[in-house]
Amino acid sequence: MFRFIAAPFWITLRGMRLDELAREIEAEVVGDGSVEVSAVNTLEAAQAGQVSFLSNPRYAKQLETTRASAVIVSPGTKPTAHVTLLRAADPYFAFAKAMERLHGHRKHPFQGVHPQAHVDPSANVGENTVVYPGAYVGPNTRVGRDCILYPNVTIYDGCVLGDRVIIQAGAVIGADGYGFATHGGVHHKIPQAGNVVIEDDVEIGANTCIDRGAIGSTVIGRGAKIDDLVMIGHSVKIGAGSLVVAQVGIAGSVTVGQYTTIAGQVGIAGHLTLGDKVTVAAKAGVISDIPDGATVMGMPAMPARHGRRVYTVFMQLPELLDRIKHLEQQVENLTMIGGDEGVEVV
Repeated sequence: MFRFIAAPFWITLRGMRLDELAREIEAEVVGDGSVEVSAVNTLEAAQAGQVSFLSNPRYAKQLETTRASAVIVSPGTKPTAHVTLLRAADPYFAFAKAMERLHGHRKHPFQGVHPQAHVDPSANVGENTVVYPGAYVGPNTRVGRDCILYPNVTIYDGCVLGDRVIIQAGAVIGADGYGFATHGGVHHKIPQAGNVVIEDDVEIGANTCIDRGAIGSTVIGRGAKIDDLVMIGHSVKIGAGSLVVAQVGIAGSVTVGQYTTIAGQVGIAGHLTLGDKVTVAAKAGVISDIPDGATVMGMPAMPARHGRRVYTVFMQLPELLDRIKHLEQQVENLTMIGGDEGVEVV
C-alpha cells in the first residue's frame, strides 16, 4: 500500500508562450503573446519570464512598475506600454489556473499510508488516498478516494470522509463535543455518541477542530472550505460550498446554509440558523438567526448598512461627547442669564 517516490514536493512545469497560457486560462492577450513564461509571482516581486495578477484595485499602481512579463487583469484594464496584459473575466480564477498550469499541486513523496501513520484495522481507506506520518485514523472510520491526511491529523472513531477531502496538519476530527450537565454544583460529562461526516471536496485547515455530534452527526457539506484554527462545535451543519475563515468559533447545533461566508474571528452562539449565501464580516458576534442573502457585521451582528452607520457614529463619540458638554454649558449659561432678568428658561 505504501510506496516512496523520489520526487520534490513542488515542481515547475515546462515554460510556455503567453498566447498558449492565455488559451488555457481563457484570457485575451493585449501585447506580445510570444513571450515565454515559467512561473507566477506577485506584482512587486515578479521578474522577466513570470506572470503576475491584479484582482484588487488597491494594487493598481504597481501595474506601472512591475517587472513581470505579463499580468492577469480584468477586462476593463487599460493597456500599459511595458507589460503584456492577459484580460480575464475573473482574474483571480485565471490566476489560480495559471498557478496550476505552471507550478502544479503539491507532489507527495509517497503513495498510500505512511508506515509511521496509524490506521485502525477496522477503518476503510479509499484508493489513492495519502496518509502522512503521525496521522491517526480510528476504528470504524471511512475515508474516501483521493484524500490527503497531512501529518498529525487525528480522525476519531466512526467518522466518515468523502472523496477528495484534504485535511491539513494537526486538525482533529471527531473529538468529543463540549457537553456537560451541571447538577449539584458538579459538571457531569454527557456522552458524545454521534460522529462527523465530511462530504466530497472539502478542505480543512491546520489545527482546526470539528467535534462529533452528541446525537447524530456534525456535517461539513460538499465543497466547503474551512481555514486554519477554526472551532466547530457538536452537531453543527455547514452547507455545501460555504467558506469559514481562520479563528472562527461556531457553538453547538448551529446550521449554516449553502455558499455562506464566515470571515475571520467570527463567533456564533449555539442553536442558530444562518441562511444560504449569508456573509458575516470579520470579528462579528452572531446571537440571532440570519436570513438568506443577508450581510451582517458588528457585535452583536446587525445588517451591514445599519452597522456602518453605527460604527460611523461610534468613531465620533469623543467629539460628540465634547459637543454635548459644550451644549450643556450653554444651557447652564442661558439659565443663569434668564434667572438674572427674571425670565424662566425651560
